[in-house]
This record gives sequence, structure tokens and C-alpha cells, in this order.
Amino acid sequence: MQEESKEKSKDASFESLRILSERWKNGTFSEIIDDWKWIFGYSARYKGAIVFYTILGILSTSLGLVGSVAGKYLIDIITGYQIQKLPLLLCIMIGSTVFSLGFESVINRISTKLGIAINNDIQADIFDKIVDADWLEISKYANGDVLNRFNGDIGTVSGNAISWLPTIIIAVYRFIATFFVILHYDWVMALIAFLSAPFLLLMSRFMIRRQREYSKKVREMSSNLMSFEVEAFYNFDTIKSFGIAPYYSQKMRWWQGLFKDISLKYNLFTIKTNIVMSILGSAVEFTAFGYCLFRLWTHDITYGTMTLFLQQRSNLSGAFGNVISIIPSFLNSSVSAHRIRELVELPKEVHIPESAELDPLAKDGFRVQMHGVEFSYIEGNKVITRSEFQAAPGEIVALVGPSGEGKTTMIRLILGLIRPQEGETVIIASNGKTVPMNAETRHLFAYVPQGNTILSGTIAENMRMVKEDATDEEIIEALKISCAWDFVQHLPDTINSRVGERGRGFSEGQSQRLAIARAVLRDAPVLLLDEATSALDVTTERNVLRNIIRQRPNKTCIVTTHRPSVLGLCQRVYRVMNGTVTELDGAEGAKMVEDF
Repeated sequence: MQEESKEKSKDASFESLRILSERWKNGTFSEIIDDWKWIFGYSARYKGAIVFYTILGILSTSLGLVGSVAGKYLIDIITGYQIQKLPLLLCIMIGSTVFSLGFESVINRISTKLGIAINNDIQADIFDKIVDADWLEISKYANGDVLNRFNGDIGTVSGNAISWLPTIIIAVYRFIATFFVILHYDWVMALIAFLSAPFLLLMSRFMIRRQREYSKKVREMSSNLMSFEVEAFYNFDTIKSFGIAPYYSQKMRWWQGLFKDISLKYNLFTIKTNIVMSILGSAVEFTAFGYCLFRLWTHDITYGTMTLFLQQRSNLSGAFGNVISIIPSFLNSSVSAHRIRELVELPKEVHIPESAELDPLAKDGFRVQMHGVEFSYIEGNKVITRSEFQAAPGEIVALVGPSGEGKTTMIRLILGLIRPQEGETVIIASNGKTVPMNAETRHLFAYVPQGNTILSGTIAENMRMVKEDATDEEIIEALKISCAWDFVQHLPDTINSRVGERGRGFSEGQSQRLAIARAVLRDAPVLLLDEATSALDVTTERNVLRNIIRQRPNKTCIVTTHRPSVLGLCQRVYRVMNGTVTELDGAEGAKMVEDF
């Protein structure tokens, strides 16, 4: 396994050199420099620790060389029966070994701490930037892609941001120091040791292409297998409900068979590769060993010197490999940094500071208004066309219409997640103060989206997501308003009862009532319910909406619905169809919904 890892590292080194050369020729090498400038922006925060890390590494390498030289003289003393300097050399060897071990332990501890610290710093910064990115822009990236960049790419960057510079300095120092130690005793042996490492690396170049092909196939097959597993477990209920578990079990074994075949082919290729490389490595090693034996036979060197030569030849080859292996890390970190920067450099949400002037007027409620709004996700394909809309304090206003016609888009416009290409979407206070919808007005809204939005944890933890300092009494009151207390009060731990992922353990209607209670607890002036009562019976639905209005008479409530039962409570009904928002009277709205 270790040899396989070494060969992969060598192959990656040559491939990276090729890429760097191409980047230099086509003028895109500057992108790599820009990526590393970005990385060093984080590294600079820990420059003192990086310097300390580097010094410790150089000291550790130096002590290792001192110990090796001391070992040479110790062997010479034993084989020559000269024991006058034996105690001193033993002390030097033991001391250097102990100090080297201590330094390595400290380095390991420091590098781990720094790695965690910089990973946390980058993740925290990137998380803030992703959350504040323009909704339309960030939604162009798949969730899996964003998560992969957030975890995998940041992990790659943080793993190299601190260690890359010290590692290359220490590796270069180790290579030069080791070479001169050997050169001090024998220049021919130094030349053999120097040439052995690049010789092995050059020979491995011929195996790069096939190894990369196999590696790529294994990674692709592994991804396919993982995708199947994730999809199967995510749709576990559906698989069981349709009774198709045997089919999925068979399919699982089919994917495993494909993965086994390609893995075994790759393993066979690796075995052949290792045999060839081992033969080449052994040839170089035997050359060095033969030269040492010849020099020993002619009495030009001692046993201690021979041991030092063979040991340091291996160290020199390893140091050379370390220097070369840094190139893939350098390139991989650049690629990861570039992927992260794509997210960081996305346009930010619009923040309008004067939105704060609305806060003192929250108790009077706010009017939500759209005028001449036009919006399209894709240019030339308008979802909303020259539309008007308004909802005043104390009103329940309904948005009705077929699925996919723009109701959820209307909600996004109201929340300021997206901005109209023409017209305006504004929030108006009781004193006439008007502010366009933006990120700073969003705290004036409580939102219950479609689907199950209950997270794993306790009911109380789910409630306190929107109000951290909420008392148990406030939570219970919100549950009563949403008619959720009817079932929560009978649970063994009431509000401290556990909720599974996606509300597991509760019915869809119960989960909806918990989500509504969470929005009620926030007690924002404007409440948005996006099909949030679809799983409730008609009586419960009407009770919930009445309770919400009673809680705060000046609350503005906007609902999207397919159910005519809600419309009797609404002061205004808007139809969203064919990209146009049209106000209807109650009878028209009820008839249209029934037609759906």
C-alpha cells in the first residue's frame, strides 16, 4: 500500500509539472498565482506559527543528520574496538534521537492545530459569503457541488495553506544538507545518491497514462455506486411502499460487481507496476551497495561510512521525492482555491441600510406592494409580466393558480430573494416610509415554505431557531395558535420531545403545524405561507389562520393555496396564471380553485 501510494505520488508529480508547463505557455499561470495569493491571505494570519514550524522542522532534520553521523562513528568505534569516544557518541545519538522525536511531536501538534484553525477560519468566512450570495446566482450551483467545495476543496486548501511553504523549505534544506554530508565523505557516492531519485521518477513517467485512466475509472465507478446508495436511502420509504426492495438489492449487487471488476483490474496493474519499479529501485540500490562494498574492500571507507552512505542515499531520494511531490499539492490547492473563489466572488445580496428605519414601526404592520413587476429566471422567458399586487395589515391575501405558474416566484420577490427586472416590490410602513425588498427587510417576515422543514432535534430546539431566547411559555402559546399543542401536550416530554430528520415520527399535518408554530413564534409583521396548510383538514386550517390574525391584528398574511376553503377568510385573492397576476373577487377565486 505504501509503495502504491509512492508511485501515485510520482505520477501525479509529473502530470502536475506538465500542467504547470502548459499554464506557463498559454499565459494562465497567473491564475494559479492569484489563487495562491488568496490562500496566503489566510496563511498570513498565522505567519508567526509558520516561522516557528519551519525552524522546528530544520532543527529536527539537522538533529537527524547529527544522529546519523554519530551512528557512523559509533559503528567505526565498535568495529575498530576503539572505545574512548563511545560514551560521548552514545549521548549524541540518544540525545539527537530524543530531541528529534520531541521536535517531530511538537511539529505534528502545531500543524494539526493550525490545520484545524485555518480550516475553521476559511469555512466560517466562506459560509458567511455563501449565505450572503445572490439567491439567483448561488442557485445555479447544485447543492452537492456547493457542499463538495465547502468541505472537500476547503479541506484541500487548509491542509496546504500552512504546511506548503514550511514543507518545501524543510525538504530543500534536507536535500541539500544530506547531499553535502555524503559529498563530504565521497563525491562518487553523492553522485549515485543524487541521480537515483530522478532516475526512478523518470522511469515512472512511462506508466502515467494508464495509471491515470484506471484511477479515473475507479473514481467514477465509486461515485456511481455512492450515488445509487444515497438515492436508495433517501427514497427508503418509497422503495418499501412499492415493495421493490428485492429489485434494489439486486441492483446494489450489480453495481458492486462493476466496482469489483474495475478495482481488481486496477489492482493487477498496480502489482505489475510495483514489480517493475521495485526492480528498478533495487537496481539503483544494488549499484550503491556494490560501490560501497568495493570501497570497503579496498579499505577506502569504514563500515560506519558505508552505513551512513546507504542510509543517507535513501534519505536523499526521499527528500528529492518530497520536493517534487509538493507540486501536485501546489496545483491541487490552486484548483480547489479557484473553485472556492467562484463561490466567494458571486454577486452579493442587496442590502439597503435605511431598512432599519422600519423597525420602530413594526407594531403598526406593513403593506406589501408590487407595481409593474416583470421577472424572468432565463432571459426571454418571463415568469411574471407587468403585475400588480398588494397586501395590507390585518388582511389575509391569497395567491392561487396552477402549479408552476409563478406563485413561489411571487413569494421570492416579496422576500427579496430575487429582484424584478422591471417595476418594484416594496414594503410600506404606516408613516408612508417605502423601502424596496432586500436582505435587510427579510427579518420583518415569517415564512413557512412548501415541504417538510422540521429538523432533527427537539420540538423546542426547532422553535428556538427563530427566537433563541423564547421561553417555554412562549413556545407553548405559539403551538396553541397553530393547533399543534393539541398533540404536543400528550407527548411524554411535550416540547422537549425528539423529532426525527424531516419531521420523522410525526404526520405531515403535524409537521406543518409545527412549522407554522415556528413562524408564529417569530411574531413578524408579515407572514408568508406557501402551501403551508395543504396537509391540514379544513377546520384546523381555518382555526390556524383565525388564530394568527387574532395574535396580532395588524399582521399581514399572504398565502399560496389550491384550496377554496381558505378563500372565505381572505380579503383579497390574486390569480397567478400565464405570467400575469390578476386580482379576483371571492366568487371568481373560489370557482377557479375548484376548477383546478
